Amino acid sequence: MEGFSYRADNAVIAMQSDTHYVWDCSVIYAEGKYHMFSSRWPREWGFGWNWVFNSEIAHFVSDQPQGPYEFLRVVLPRRGRQYFDGMNTHNTCIRYFEGKYYLYYMGTTYGGPIPQGEETPEIYNVEVWNKKRIGVAVADSIYGEFVRKDEPILSPRGCDCWDCTVTTNPAVAILPSGKTYMVYKSRRGAGLALQLGIAVADRPDGEFTRLSDEPILQCEHPDMHIEDPFLWYDSRREKFCIIAKDDSKNGHYGITGEWGSGFYAESDDCIHFTIPEDPKVYSRQVRWLDGTQTQQGNMERAWLLFDDEGKPTYLFNASGAGSSPYSFEGRTFIVASQIVEK
Repeated sequence: MEGFSYRADNAVIAMQSDTHYVWDCSVIYAEGKYHMFSSRWPREWGFGWNWVFNSEIAHFVSDQPQGPYEFLRVVLPRRGRQYFDGMNTHNTCIRYFEGKYYLYYMGTTYGGPIPQGEETPEIYNVEVWNKKRIGVAVADSIYGEFVRKDEPILSPRGCDCWDCTVTTNPAVAILPSGKTYMVYKSRRGAGLALQLGIAVADRPDGEFTRLSDEPILQCEHPDMHIEDPFLWYDSRREKFCIIAKDDSKNGHYGITGEWGSGFYAESDDCIHFTIPEDPKVYSRQVRWLDGTQTQQGNMERAWLLFDDEGKPTYLFNASGAGSSPYSFEGRTFIVASQIVEK
């Protein structure tokens, strides 16, 4: 297999905030600007579980793909506990098709008080985490109102299935026909390995059905799991392509041997994926534009930006100021790395 013949280099901080933690992003070129959609919540409340309770999706703009991106507006705020996404929105995936912009995301709702930095009981955290569902919001202009559906576009299945807890982390590829493939994340129960599923719809905002009853990219080892998928369709090679995070439990790293790195896989049917011998696409070791190198604590939520010919140009990741996992030292940011040939 050809694999992914590129690497990330010349990184810069594309977006950060003095007032908010920012996490995940998706980027698109539209109407003469580069547009980034990212999740955020107030820094004064800390990182912790606040992304589950207090996240909102905001819109940032830049004249250049590598930024800096400036805050423009909040596009998916709270809208009421009665909605599946009424109290929290997170995990962005922006796509364009035939004059409309489709913003896929994860939403949650919950009862009780809204945590604002205080430590919450673990059982409450897990309960709200398990309410994550995938939604889509549609706009006629990148600057227009993103109108949400009132119901999820993909929900968990019954308790006899592996994906009975949540649907989250949508990664979407829209084919020229409008047929839309979506990779999603779920698991059978709290504390178990995260796995990826695949669903399809006839149109970008249509009814999604599972392509397979089983997870894709299955891992034999119970302590190895994967998350943060990015999906695209390479029309030149007629391949579905994925970049995902090599995650684990109990110190087991079975795909790249490095926790938190990104690996590549490809498929003819978006069900059966092949991982090349050298699958690593990016690492927590970052080489910056000024030539310095740092060990980042996290490089997560990968997003690729492509040129008009379908060649990847920039890789975006969520990261932070600390050098060990999830030690952000009070600051997170979005990293943009230039994609160059290996």
